[in-house]
Amino acid sequence: MSERPAAIVTGASRGIGRAIAKELASLGYDLAVSHLDFTADGEPDESPARTTRDELQALGSQCEIFRGDIGSAEDRARLVDLARERFGRCDMLVNNAGVAPLKRLDILEATEQSYDRVMGINLKGPYFLTQQVANWMIDQRRANPERAMRIVNTGSISAYTSSPGRGEYCVSKAGISMMTKLYADRLAEYNIGVFEIRPGIIATDMTSGVKAKYDKLISEGLTPIKRWGRPEDVARAVGAIAEGRLDFSTGTVIDVDGGFHLKRL
Repeated sequence: MSERPAAIVTGASRGIGRAIAKELASLGYDLAVSHLDFTADGEPDESPARTTRDELQALGSQCEIFRGDIGSAEDRARLVDLARERFGRCDMLVNNAGVAPLKRLDILEATEQSYDRVMGINLKGPYFLTQQVANWMIDQRRANPERAMRIVNTGSISAYTSSPGRGEYCVSKAGISMMTKLYADRLAEYNIGVFEIRPGIIATDMTSGVKAKYDKLISEGLTPIKRWGRPEDVARAVGAIAEGRLDFSTGTVIDVDGGFHLKRL
């Protein structure tokens, strides 16, 4: 077993996930990171994950990359097996993998196929990956009661903000919010903290297609802090959890949204 703490971060080949992985690497974690990237032609693409691995190794972290669909039970099991075989431990799980609908459709026209895809990756996958890792963490806790273990879920302001053109995404993130509460409640007796990070408008590949729209809204005061969020803003919040600064605050939602959640007159 490694003497260094180890983390699993899903969806870590780019954007928020990569920033989180780099933050944890800077704090001394070794990492197993998952991805499911494709080229513009629909071919499997390993290059973003390899870039993540190179950046983590430059920070002194041991890193294993894993290509798989978090919505697949088989792939989830393989990811956990990889972390177990490579590091012998998991001190932190970050459920970050998530997708938007391939095509935004009004809720009156949205398809079951899109719903199933989004919910499988964004909610079912994290729900059951957490179940698997949590049981492993409980076993580790019994053998090593002094070690700290934590779980972080990447939510979204879409958990409470209506976007009828991508209803399945909103529903999936609302589910993540309740999932966080459920696991925080269940795992408290084992001193395993569970947290939700709730990003707002963050500059990533996912939001690049609506940049002009949000540039205008932000400039007009949509958020009190008048700038886009950055992946590093989210990563620093995860880092605070990893450092143990919020260990008495299990179940907490951390808004990383430039103040979007504030009700203002």
